[in-house]
Amino acid sequence: MRFPPGMVAVALPSALVAVTATLLLVGSVRRRSGPDRRPYALLAAAGGFALVGLLVGVGLVLGDPHHPPHPARLTGWPVLISVAVTLSGLAAAAGLLRLPGAVVSRPATARLLLDALIVATALWFVGWVLFSAPTRLLGSATPVACPAILLATVNTALTVGVTLTVLLRAAPPRGRLGLLGAGVTGVAAGGLGVAGGVCQGGPGMTLTSAALLAVGLLAVALAVHRVEAPGQVDVDLIRRDGAYAFVPMFAMAASAMYHLAQGGRFDALGIVAGSVEGFALVARQYLTLNDMRGYAGRLAEREKHFRELAHTDPLTGLANRRGLLRELQRCADEGVGCVLLGLDLDGFKNVNDMRGHDVGDMVLAEVGRRLRGNLRPGDLAARLGGDEFAVLMRGRSADADVVAERLLGVLGRAYEQSGGPVFLSVSIGVAGQCGDADSVALLRHADLALRYAKQRGKNRVERYDGTHDQLLLRRTRLEHEMRGAIERDELRLVFQPVASLPSVRPVGAEALLRWHHPELGNVRPDEFIPLAEECGMIAKLGAWVLHQACWQLSRWLADGHDVWVSVNVSPRELHAPEYVVQVAEALRAHHVPPQRLVLEVTEHAVATDLDELIRRLTALRRTGVRIALDDFGAGYSSLGQLRRLPIDILKIDHSLVAEHEPVRPVDTDGPAFAPMVDIVMRLGHQLGLEVIAEGVTTPTELAAVVAAGCRFGQGALFGWGVPAEHLEAMLDAATSPGARPGPLPAAPPSAPLRPGPSPLLPRLRANPPASVPPVPAPRVSQEGSAQVGPVGKPGTGDGVPRS
Repeated sequence: MRFPPGMVAVALPSALVAVTATLLLVGSVRRRSGPDRRPYALLAAAGGFALVGLLVGVGLVLGDPHHPPHPARLTGWPVLISVAVTLSGLAAAAGLLRLPGAVVSRPATARLLLDALIVATALWFVGWVLFSAPTRLLGSATPVACPAILLATVNTALTVGVTLTVLLRAAPPRGRLGLLGAGVTGVAAGGLGVAGGVCQGGPGMTLTSAALLAVGLLAVALAVHRVEAPGQVDVDLIRRDGAYAFVPMFAMAASAMYHLAQGGRFDALGIVAGSVEGFALVARQYLTLNDMRGYAGRLAEREKHFRELAHTDPLTGLANRRGLLRELQRCADEGVGCVLLGLDLDGFKNVNDMRGHDVGDMVLAEVGRRLRGNLRPGDLAARLGGDEFAVLMRGRSADADVVAERLLGVLGRAYEQSGGPVFLSVSIGVAGQCGDADSVALLRHADLALRYAKQRGKNRVERYDGTHDQLLLRRTRLEHEMRGAIERDELRLVFQPVASLPSVRPVGAEALLRWHHPELGNVRPDEFIPLAEECGMIAKLGAWVLHQACWQLSRWLADGHDVWVSVNVSPRELHAPEYVVQVAEALRAHHVPPQRLVLEVTEHAVATDLDELIRRLTALRRTGVRIALDDFGAGYSSLGQLRRLPIDILKIDHSLVAEHEPVRPVDTDGPAFAPMVDIVMRLGHQLGLEVIAEGVTTPTELAAVVAAGCRFGQGALFGWGVPAEHLEAMLDAATSPGARPGPLPAAPPSAPLRPGPSPLLPRLRANPPASVPPVPAPRVSQEGSAQVGPVGKPGTGDGVPRS
C-alpha cells in the first residue's frame, strides 16, 4: 500500500515527537520522589492517553488514505479516541491541580473547580454557537455525524477551563507554567481534532490535529523536564471573583444574542450548558459567602484574642494598665464603688542590677501568681509597668486594709531562685471610689498614696488623703520655682559660727543655704534640698553655694579675719568626676587659700561606695582643701572605714553630745564631761583628726564637751545661721582690743578677749592677713544682686541647718 508523501511527512514525525515527549514525561516522574512526584505522574499518564489517541487516529488515516472510514467503524474508533482524549484531559487537569499551592483545603479546591467549570461551560457554549446552525463556522466539515465527538468537546472545554484558572492564579513568574498550560491546551485541542477528523473522514484534519497534539505533548515535557516545580499557584481564591464570574457570563450572553440574531434556536445542549453555568455560579458564590462568613468569624475571634492581649501583661498574665482602666470604667458605668490598691516592690532595681533581668522577670511572674492566689472572686490584679502593680476590689470593700496587710506578708516572703532566695518588701497605697468617680482620678489617688507610703519608710500601707494632693501640688510648684530661684535672686547663704573652746571665739563658719520665695515664703532646706536632688537641680544649687561661700570667704580674709568656711557636699556631687576641677576653679576664681575651705561629707555618702569615695576625697585633698566627716556617730561609718577615709575633721553629731547627762570622774575631782564625746575625742586624737562638737545648745553641754577636751563647738549656744554681715560683726567683736571671754549669743555678740590663732589653721600664721590677695569684685546682675563669676560644672551643698 502506497501512502501519500505529505501524509507520511506529517504522521511519522508527529508520532515520533509524541512518543519522545511521553518518554520525557516518564523520565521526569522517575527523577522525583515523595509527594512532589504525583503531579508529574498524572501529567505522564495524560501524555500516555493522548499518545494512544494520536496513534489510533493516525493509524486509521494511513490504513485507508483515499476513502473515508466505513460507517460501521464510526461507532468504535471515534469513541475510543474520544475516551482516550478525555482521560488525557482529566489526568492533565488533575496534574495541574496537584501543583504546589493549588490545593490547600477542600473549600479552596471546590472554588477552583467551580471557577474552571464556569469558564469551561462558557467556552463550550460559545463553541456550540459558532459550530452549530445557523453559524456553522466549519461549514460542511462540522462533525455532526458522530455523537461521540460531544465527549471530546466537553473534555476540551474542561481542560482549557482548568488550565486558564490555574494559570491566572499562578504567582509570577509564569513562564514555565504558561508553557505547561499551552501544552495541555494543545493536547486537548489536538485530541478533539483527531476525534473529529476520524469521525468525518477528513485525513487533513486528523493529521493536522495529530501534529498539534504532538507539539502540545512536547511543550508539556519541556515544561516539567526541570527538577523544580513549574510554578506556584496563589491560594487567595477570592480576590479575582469578578473576572471569573462576569467575563464568562458576558461571553455567554453575547454569543446567545448573536445566535438568536442569526435565527438560531436553543436545543437541549444549549439549555443544559446555560443551566450548568448558572448553577456553577450560584454554587461558587455560595462557597464564597460561606468562606467569608468563616473568615469573618475567625477575624472576630482573632480580634477578641488580640483585644485581650492588648489588655494583658505578657510576663505575668495579669491585666495591664489598659485592662485596669477598662475595668475601672465598667465599675463607673455600673455605679458600683471600688477600692484600688497600688503596689510597688521596694528594692526591685537591685534585683535586676545584681542578679540579672532574667531573675527579675521570674520574680515578677511569681508576684503575679501570688496576687492571683490571694484575691477574692471578682477582684482584678494588674501590672502597671516595671515593678508596679495594682489590685482592684469591686464594691465598697471595708476589708481593703486587711487585704493590703495580707499582701504585705504574702509578697514579702522569699522568692526562691536558682542563685539563692530574693527578699523584697512592698509598699501599698489604698484609694476608694464611689460609683460616679473618675477612674483616672482613682488611679492617681492610689498612686499618691503609694508614693506617700514609700516616703514614710516603705513596707507599709497608706490610705489616700486629700492632703496628699496639696503636698503634690506644693512639691510640683517648688520644683518649678526652684529652676529660676538663682536667676531671681531668691537664694542666700547664712553662716553658722564654729567657736573655739572654751573662749567661744568664732574661728569658722558653716555655709547654709536658704530660700525665700516671694509667695511661698521661707522654704525649709529639708524640703527643697531633697527635691533638688531628685529633680537634678542639686548640681546647679551646689555650684552657686560653693562660689558664694568662696566669694564671701575671700572678703573676710581680705578684711583681716582669721576664719575658715565649710560647705556641705552631697554624695551625687562628690561622685561626679568633674567636681575636683570645679572646686579648684572656685578657689582660683576667688583667690581663696585652699586650706581655708572645708568640705563636709555626711556619713550617708560613706555608705554608698567606700572605695570610690576614698578616691574622690583623696583627689580633693590634693587641691589643698580639708575634708570633714559630718554627723559622726549617727550614720553608717565604722572604725575600720574611719581609718581608711582621707579626712581631717570629725564633727560629732548632736545625739552624742546631748544623749546622756554629763558624768563626773570617779575618785577624782574635776568637771563633769560627756563620755561619748570623750571617746570620740580620744579616737580623733589617735587618728590625727580635729574634732568639732555639733549641736551644743546649753551651758551644761558646753561644759561637758570642754571637759572632754573638745576644742571646737557649733550649735545654738554660739549662734544660729546668720547673714554674712552679722557673722562679720561677731568676728570684729572677737578681735576688738577690749573683748572679754564669755558665751556667744545668737544675736551679734559682746566682744570677748581676743585669743590666739585657731589651731585648725596652723599654716596661716606664717602669712599675715595683710598678705591675702585682693578679692575679685563680684559681678552684679541686672536685678542688682551680687553674682559670682563663672561657676563651671555645678555642685551641691547641704542646706539643712544644724541645731
